[in-house]
Amino acid sequence: MNILGISAFYHDSAACLVKDGEIIAASQEERFTRKKHDHNFPANSINFCLKYGEINSSQIDLIAFYDKPFLKFERLLETYIAYAPIGIKSFIKSMPLWIKEKLWMKDYIQKELQYDGKIIFPEHHLSHAASAFFPSPFGEAAILTMDGVGEWTTTSFGIGMGNEINLLSEIKFPHSLGLLYSAFTYYTGFKVNSGEYKVMGLAPYGEPKYKDLILKELIEVKEDGSFKMNMKYFDYCAGLTMTNKHFNKLFGGPPRKPETKLTQRDMDLARSVQDVTEEIVLKMAKHVHKETGMKNLCLAGGVALNCVANGRLLRESQFENIWIQPAAGDAGGSLGAALLGWFGYSEKPRAANEKNDIQKGSFLGPEFSDMEIEDFLLKNNIPFQRKSPKEISAIAADLIAEEKVLGWFQGRMEFGPRALGARSIIGDARSSSMQSVMNLKIKFRESFRPFAPAVLIENVSDYFDMEGESPYMLLVAQIKNDRRIKINENNNLFGIDKLNLIRSDIPAVTHVDYSARIQTVHKETNPAFYDLLDALNKKYSCAVLINTSFNVRGEPIVCTPDDAYKCFLRTNIDYLIMGNYLIDKKEQPQYDENIDWQKDFTLD
Repeated sequence: MNILGISAFYHDSAACLVKDGEIIAASQEERFTRKKHDHNFPANSINFCLKYGEINSSQIDLIAFYDKPFLKFERLLETYIAYAPIGIKSFIKSMPLWIKEKLWMKDYIQKELQYDGKIIFPEHHLSHAASAFFPSPFGEAAILTMDGVGEWTTTSFGIGMGNEINLLSEIKFPHSLGLLYSAFTYYTGFKVNSGEYKVMGLAPYGEPKYKDLILKELIEVKEDGSFKMNMKYFDYCAGLTMTNKHFNKLFGGPPRKPETKLTQRDMDLARSVQDVTEEIVLKMAKHVHKETGMKNLCLAGGVALNCVANGRLLRESQFENIWIQPAAGDAGGSLGAALLGWFGYSEKPRAANEKNDIQKGSFLGPEFSDMEIEDFLLKNNIPFQRKSPKEISAIAADLIAEEKVLGWFQGRMEFGPRALGARSIIGDARSSSMQSVMNLKIKFRESFRPFAPAVLIENVSDYFDMEGESPYMLLVAQIKNDRRIKINENNNLFGIDKLNLIRSDIPAVTHVDYSARIQTVHKETNPAFYDLLDALNKKYSCAVLINTSFNVRGEPIVCTPDDAYKCFLRTNIDYLIMGNYLIDKKEQPQYDENIDWQKDFTLD
């Protein structure tokens, strides 16, 4: 039985193919169109999924769309009516797409895919819940979903048992933890639905000076984690911005203009909303544990990408085990909807072994054989060296030890926002200069942004205060004390000035608060990346490296050899390794922005 899951028309459109309960393929549309957070109908993602599953649209048995468009439209109409005439500009801006496409989703899907079979529309947060529970290793678990908003729901919790999910309680729009965080994302000068992780990365540079003010004026939080927001300060219900003049007055000025210098106030605001978010999430988890009595917890929704809050959940909540959907945002809704089609709609039995999930390391996207990579290199006259897999690991380890920066392109592309060693830029975690080099000369992004460590699963507790797994880079833990370097706390450094202090023997992945967003690497799901780390550890006694996504700021993660080579040429990456091919920057032509690289470098 072939089930196609689709998410579209808000942000991060995606598609997923589930065949007889197995996740066959999944990808975000942005990876194909090269338009970050592409919200359009995921035609390219669907084509990829069908091609990888070796089927065509006539062989699809069921399509599951990730939310209920009519219910979402009802929320928009009721909100606009409630705030009229204030919201007329926003209303006029949003209506054409609804009238043209969104309201007629069933017809739209049938027309696009030439499909006349069954289409189901589970609610948005049920799709999130399914994406969290069904791929997890747990036979039963509590489920917590948190995001901006679906149709009406912004937060929900429930129980998953076997092949059934029962959502027990919810918080409804406009009260939303995700939208609270997005309001501060907007106010500190970052892009909503894109820059929230920047706020999280900025938070350790600040102090929670505004936490009490937020809890007093913006949001009322009860002991069970439920909350109510003071809409006096927010504009997202009716306007075209997240905050308003009352918010500006409360925090002493207008929002930071994008790309202007970050101030200590911006850092303190980031820290304050981060602390509030963590406090609410912990209270929610405590209540959910009390209500469900479960030892396992599954998380999804955009707020579940807040890995700092997740780390605290693991350490401080009463749950013994936590599993987080790696594509926790709207893209993962396509996967959840497809699995709901199998386990829920089709009522198929589910088996869970309590150890292994069925997410396949989240390596669910396109892959390219050595033959395809070599064909691309030869057609475009690109100088390269071919090596054996064992040689590739050894050479890459040597280059990393020499503080070279590598583009690493192996196997199937990741599903979700994190590069996990298939489409990664990698470097030496021991280098004191690597963090700034990668940020400014390779990623072309803000200097304060931290980098994540990838570490062999067997060695994670040698470096970090963590015993378990974090294969999807969704948990934060502290650097072990014996790896820290004592610094003078009376150095009068503030904010970004703290960045250049060496804090541990792996400084490139040590944030200013001694934290790190950890990815544990497993041989079963990513053998090539594991072998590289193993070679680095055996030869240089270091089981950790920097792992960041293979892209430059403002662009999606690379998908094809073409994408990877163009990114390689445009940056200061020293070497590109694609499959078993080594490409040296010194042997390549100079990048020329006037050349149409999309035209000149193609993979037929």
